[in-house]
Amino acid sequence: MRPSRPKIFFLATVEFAVNAFLLSHLKALSKCFDVTVIVNTDDPLFLTKQGVDVEVIPLNISRNIQILSDVYCLIRLVYIFIKLRPSAVHSITPKAGLLAMLAGFIACVPFRVHTFTGQVWATSYGLKRVVLKFFDWLTARLATFNIIDSPSQQQFLIDQKVLTKERSIVFGMGSVSGVDLKRFKPSKKVLTEVRHELGIPEDAFVFIYLGRLNKDKGILDLALAFTSLKNKNIYLLVVGPDEGDFVEEMKKLCVDNIDQLRFVVYTRTPERFLAASNALCLPSYREGFGSVVIEAAAMGLPAIASDIYGISDAIVDNGTGLLHQPGDAECIKRCMDLFLARPDKLERLGCEARSRAVKNFDAERITEYWLGFYDKVLKSFI
Repeated sequence: MRPSRPKIFFLATVEFAVNAFLLSHLKALSKCFDVTVIVNTDDPLFLTKQGVDVEVIPLNISRNIQILSDVYCLIRLVYIFIKLRPSAVHSITPKAGLLAMLAGFIACVPFRVHTFTGQVWATSYGLKRVVLKFFDWLTARLATFNIIDSPSQQQFLIDQKVLTKERSIVFGMGSVSGVDLKRFKPSKKVLTEVRHELGIPEDAFVFIYLGRLNKDKGILDLALAFTSLKNKNIYLLVVGPDEGDFVEEMKKLCVDNIDQLRFVVYTRTPERFLAASNALCLPSYREGFGSVVIEAAAMGLPAIASDIYGISDAIVDNGTGLLHQPGDAECIKRCMDLFLARPDKLERLGCEARSRAVKNFDAERITEYWLGFYDKVLKSFI
């Protein structure tokens, strides 16, 4: 006998991906479907604590290749799928995607979906690029459908022959989760509070970088650009976990203005630090979409960011922000100088950025796309 409600199993490698991309979708989908999340977590109640009433199955999926562990996870997933018979399996991160699509195919899960949010191999070379690209190709082929979080990323993957247009879709103008407009909004009060906490003058100009600190994020290019600015009333606020020794590297590069650097290793409230800033910097070498760009935009912050696929969908160049060539510290500096010299332009771009975020990237609108997608496809597959 068929279940009264179709079952959807979501898979991700880490809690962060679930919290960052899926919370509002899970809450909405759970009202219509039987939803389960499989993720590497030590706290099976982490979603319940956030008001999302879905079952969580812990599974120790590693982000890196670990053959024995990966084989165990694959076998475990096949067992879970055969036993619980989901109608759909949906993965959100690369390793989880490969394992979920393989297990779903073996277990004959009727509908298999993977969401692409960026490609590690896009900045890799040699054998590593070949292997990682093959994994994405295999994931896309085993999926019955692929969701891509930006139009330019979809075109890149099509051009690279990783997937086809017929078996892929971008919701609206892009983004996996959109932006929560109730949470991300300008606040003069929060600006004052955060700047006081960090020891930043209220009249200073603050550039913010928000995200993981690693080589592909171009964080050292940003440090070089910042240290070349000759202004003592500007600050660089760097918020995010250090995945190497990048804090120390940035301090070495910015030794002449180290007092104008502020680091926050981890936060569950990124909107507070965005509220305390004037402009976002995202000098990445690769991004699937650049969700932080539209989060900043919702706060009224224009962005200075790399002109690469993904980010180019999140920013209208010279309309909601400024784009520069990746790896070009001198160009980043010129963009920063322009914002410092033209407060009128900064304000105009910030207003346009917020207007575009509200119009096109409201999280509730993106959740409606997800609901419509599953309502349509599960009716045809069940």
